[in-house]
This record gives sequence, structure tokens and C-alpha cells, in this order.
Amino acid sequence: MKDFIREDRLFSLCGLNCGLCTMHIGGYCPGCGGGEGNQSCRIAKCSLKRNSENNNREKGRPDREKIDYCHQCPEFPCEKYETIDEFDSFITHRNRRSDLEKHRNIGKEAYQEEQKRKTEILGELLANYNDGRRKNFFCLAVNLLECDELQAVLDQVKAGSDQTGQTIKERAACVVKLLQSAADERGIVLKLKKKRKTEK
Repeated sequence: MKDFIREDRLFSLCGLNCGLCTMHIGGYCPGCGGGEGNQSCRIAKCSLKRNSENNNREKGRPDREKIDYCHQCPEFPCEKYETIDEFDSFITHRNRRSDLEKHRNIGKEAYQEEQKRKTEILGELLANYNDGRRKNFFCLAVNLLECDELQAVLDQVKAGSDQTGQTIKERAACVVKLLQSAADERGIVLKLKKKRKTEK
């Protein structure tokens, strides 16, 4: 989208963890505010409008903070967030609002540290436990589970078997089972919630 440029492309304006998305990992999307490749987005348009309004405020009045994340807007959460977590795209939309609130509560730096750790865990999963069919599952699991839960799974699989004698398919099955078990304990469904196509 024209003129929609952001410094933080890994955590979107509306709360998606772009750094954990299959499209971003595959090089098909530059991340939120990455310029060329960004599609039209009503929330991005809203932020451009609000930032423009802030820049055009009368002289002598204090400037408002630039809106890089929706939680910085005085109207957050607005009507755009009423059903925002209902369906997914290439990445889970389930925690957009709660992740924005977490970002606001713990601060940008702390959230980025957590996101960095999750990115590292995802990288390890994809490098060592992906049999060619697990990228979507791993991205979803890393998005929805906490860092300590994900690390516990990695520690458990490393301690529980001699991986040198296992095939990649066996390693993948083991990790998937453990991630699924961790998700089940918290009532988390590790499947993307796709919107059903309306019948004609």
C-alpha cells in the first residue's frame, strides 16, 4: 500500500505476528508496512489517516504519538476489532487483540524479545523437525503457545530419544505429538480457522 511504511515489520499494526507467518518466512510478504507487496488494508488506511491528521494539527498544540500499533490509538479497540479474531488467513488471527494488549502492557522491547525467542524456536523446529509437511502446524503452534511451553517440548524431545537414529519423519511425529499435547492442556486447537465459502 502506498506510503504505508513501518519500522517493525514483524509485529503488525493490527496485532499479527508476521515473523511467524508462512508467507513472510517463504519470502512472499515483506511484513506489515514493508512497502511493495502489501495488500490494501482498511486498518492501514485508518492509521495513515490518523497520522496525517496528527501531523496537520494546529501549531502550538502538542503532537500525538505516531500510531505504529493500533493500541496507541485513543479509540482502541474500535469496531474493527469486534470480529477480528474470528477467522484466520495464512497466519492465525486468534490472538491479535490480546497480543496488542500484551505489547502495550509489557512494552515494545519486552515483546520483541519474546517474539525473537519464538522466531528462534520456530527456526529450530523447521530446521530439525520438519518432514516437509509441518510448516503451517509449527507456525501455528509457535504463535499460540507460550515460549516456556515450546521450550519444554524441545527439551523433552531432545532428552527422550537418541535423535541420531531417527528419521526426520519420526522426529517430526514426536514433536507434533508433544506440541499437540501442550495445546490440548490449554484447550488450544492447532488448526487455522478458515471462513467457509458461502454456497451459491
